[in-house]
Amino acid sequence: MRASRLLTILMLLQTRGRMSAPALAEELEVSIRTLYRDIDQLSASGVPVYAERGRAGGFQLLDGWRTRLTGLTAAEAQAMFLAGLPGPAAQLGLGDAMAAAQLKLLAALPADWQADARRVSSRFHLDPVGWYRSAAPTDHLPAVAEAVWGERRLRIRYDSWRGIVEREIDPLGLVLKAGDWYLAALVGKDPRTYRLSNVVELTVLDQHFVRPADFTLAQYWTASTRRFEAEIQRDSAVLRLSPRGLMLLRNFGLTPAEPASAPEADGWTRITLSIETIDSAVQELLRLGAEAEVVEPPALRERMAEAAGRLAALYGTVSAQA
Repeated sequence: MRASRLLTILMLLQTRGRMSAPALAEELEVSIRTLYRDIDQLSASGVPVYAERGRAGGFQLLDGWRTRLTGLTAAEAQAMFLAGLPGPAAQLGLGDAMAAAQLKLLAALPADWQADARRVSSRFHLDPVGWYRSAAPTDHLPAVAEAVWGERRLRIRYDSWRGIVEREIDPLGLVLKAGDWYLAALVGKDPRTYRLSNVVELTVLDQHFVRPADFTLAQYWTASTRRFEAEIQRDSAVLRLSPRGLMLLRNFGLTPAEPASAPEADGWTRITLSIETIDSAVQELLRLGAEAEVVEPPALRERMAEAAGRLAALYGTVSAQA
């Protein structure tokens, strides 16, 4: 266990440069005291690691020193092949590069690991697009990815819910969620999220920008999505669902806001569901058909009754004409 931790410290310092003791300890999930003992052990084994004091100080390796230790475990090699997703890589224009990298990695592995690494791609596949839908257009994706990598400013025309707007943005990172690509970008000093399929026009500018040192894409995305869901789902509805309705609810990816109650005498179950608006709730709940009954709020129950009445009138008219 300690040998693995020492190797991790070595690789962190080699790839990230100077790191403070608290940052290293947090990364390794150990105490500061344990970290200092590990650093002493590295120094005693001949690794030229030294400390800089002060607010910007920390541990770092001697300039120009690098280890040749690059070995992977069998599980790590398999994980590398599992992480190489052909669809997203091709959309980013990196399909050939990913295939070449995997080929080089495969050639470097011991012979008895190569079969295991090949087996990963034949037994695990990721399809990020939801059922009954196609992936959103990705016409601008390669250019945006290049701008993110090169820290180049973009000018976009964007189809927002307010209409077409024009913005100059600093692209910070790309996220693939449920088959759609999203761009995290700065507008002034405020980070915002743009759905890439809504970008009407895009121009890569000659201007470079300075990426904020404290920006972490994963942290921003998690906080942003939680805030968005909390803001958008302000109301709730109480439903009665048949056993089939409960199954459909799970299949549609709708999650109750509270645990379901025990089934009633007729086998139906009451749940509470977070909703955005009455209009959006009607569209969602119509998919459940006669397997769901809205109990509350009264406004949603009335709208569902109106929608059901219009459907009955429409199909009644069709039947009469037939």
